[in-house]
Amino acid sequence: MIAQRTTITPDPVVILENAFQDPYNNAVATARTCYSSQVIHAADVSKDDATRARRDAIAQSIYKAGHHTTIQHATFQFVLDKVSRQVIWSFLHSHPFYNSEQVSQRYVEMKPENFTIPALQEEHVERYTQAINELMEAYKELSRLLEPTVVKEFKRLFPVRNLEEKRWKSAIKKRCQEVARYVLPVATHAHLYHTISGLTLHRYHRLAEQFDVPLEQKIIIGKMVEAVNRFDPEFFKNIEDSLPLEQTLEYQVLQTFDENARCCWPKAFIREFDRDLGDLSSRLIDYKTNSETVLAQSVRSVMGVPQSAMSDKEAIDWVLNPAKNPYLSESLNLTSLSKLTRTLVHPHFTFKKKISHTADSQDQRHRMTPASRPVLIRQVLWDEPDYIVPVLIKETPEALELYQTVMKRLWEHMSTLVNGGESETNVSYLLPNAFPIRFEESGDLLNFHHKWTHRLCYTAQEEIWKTSQEEVLQIQKIFPQIGKYFGAPCWMRQEAGVRPFCPEGDRFCGVTVWKLPVSKYRRLV
Repeated sequence: MIAQRTTITPDPVVILENAFQDPYNNAVATARTCYSSQVIHAADVSKDDATRARRDAIAQSIYKAGHHTTIQHATFQFVLDKVSRQVIWSFLHSHPFYNSEQVSQRYVEMKPENFTIPALQEEHVERYTQAINELMEAYKELSRLLEPTVVKEFKRLFPVRNLEEKRWKSAIKKRCQEVARYVLPVATHAHLYHTISGLTLHRYHRLAEQFDVPLEQKIIIGKMVEAVNRFDPEFFKNIEDSLPLEQTLEYQVLQTFDENARCCWPKAFIREFDRDLGDLSSRLIDYKTNSETVLAQSVRSVMGVPQSAMSDKEAIDWVLNPAKNPYLSESLNLTSLSKLTRTLVHPHFTFKKKISHTADSQDQRHRMTPASRPVLIRQVLWDEPDYIVPVLIKETPEALELYQTVMKRLWEHMSTLVNGGESETNVSYLLPNAFPIRFEESGDLLNFHHKWTHRLCYTAQEEIWKTSQEEVLQIQKIFPQIGKYFGAPCWMRQEAGVRPFCPEGDRFCGVTVWKLPVSKYRRLV
């Protein structure tokens, strides 16, 4: 009989750090306020047995009817620790209704003991742990091998700096580990603050057992619900049971296909996807054809101006030219509140993308440019290495040789585990940060503008910077009246006359990017 571990180790840590006062009573009070001549307060719905009975009946009724905005007022802030990068990417950050502040692998050195071991078969724990240890050693060695290349580039960019100063040595170290992290497994731990509404927590609980890491998700969400129950035992009075994995939509779709065909599909899918993508990381595949015309007309509509008084060119200039629109150079994003800049919601774009797991973990933080991300094991070839190579590694021959050797060895470990009967879900924890995620992403101009502006900065993560450049250049070709207004934050500030042009202080990239068109953007670090 095969010995199977029943849980993950170490146990994830979940702490309810802050919570909305009296969440259950408040939810009912907000519901009653909708039909009352005066505001109903939380205390009003719980002052005696009669009002509490009425409260419970209302709570049950509105929940069953789907009127769930009442439980969206309550907010809960959790501290999460010893959770995998995989569960954060796959579940906690896969939707728009949350806020997180998470430890950065770009700026904080990862420790070799901080990783999750899934519920493996006992005979596979040793190989799994060996693979993790090899990746952690490679992470340290890559950091060392990359340093001469980074130092050389820093000397070119900052010829007068004393790179022996503590702050610059620290900056160089961070650049090295930012790229070295591509070999780290998605089992690597993170700690974070994670804030969600009561409604989102209800949704979490209902779908806690879906792909990609149902057991870890179930444990974390279960602890969240338990913590809120201790704070207010009434709040989850009407909570629904979690759907088992077998009842989730994705699982049921997979069951409708022949197993032999399913096993062959990932290779065919990857070949097809990459062929369509060509030599780009992000390809524009759909858009509203009349984007410029509609944008211009919406500007005139907001201001009540006929076309004879404002041309399309003038209208677009008012909302997208940072010299005229001061909101575009503000550090606080005001565009969703301004009547005029809300016109930017009308143009819409869809991109086909292929970026690494670690890049997508940042890309998905742009919650208003959502994407349909995959059931991850459906994109893995367990017998064929598949990974993104950062530019800095390509430019460092010794690092590239090590990187390729490590990836080859990792895939050997994973293939052995899968062929030995281990579940693909468990083995997927070994996938490196470099593993490519293939998906489609859509959004409107208002939110892409915010994303592109910030991610065209040379301090942005390399892959997201690259895809932002590719996306902007494609928009410029199709919609030149819109596309000519895109650039890094320093370009926006320069056009608006805001000084200093670079808002990054000591983090200045060393390049006068505000003088360059997007087509001329180039960077190594």
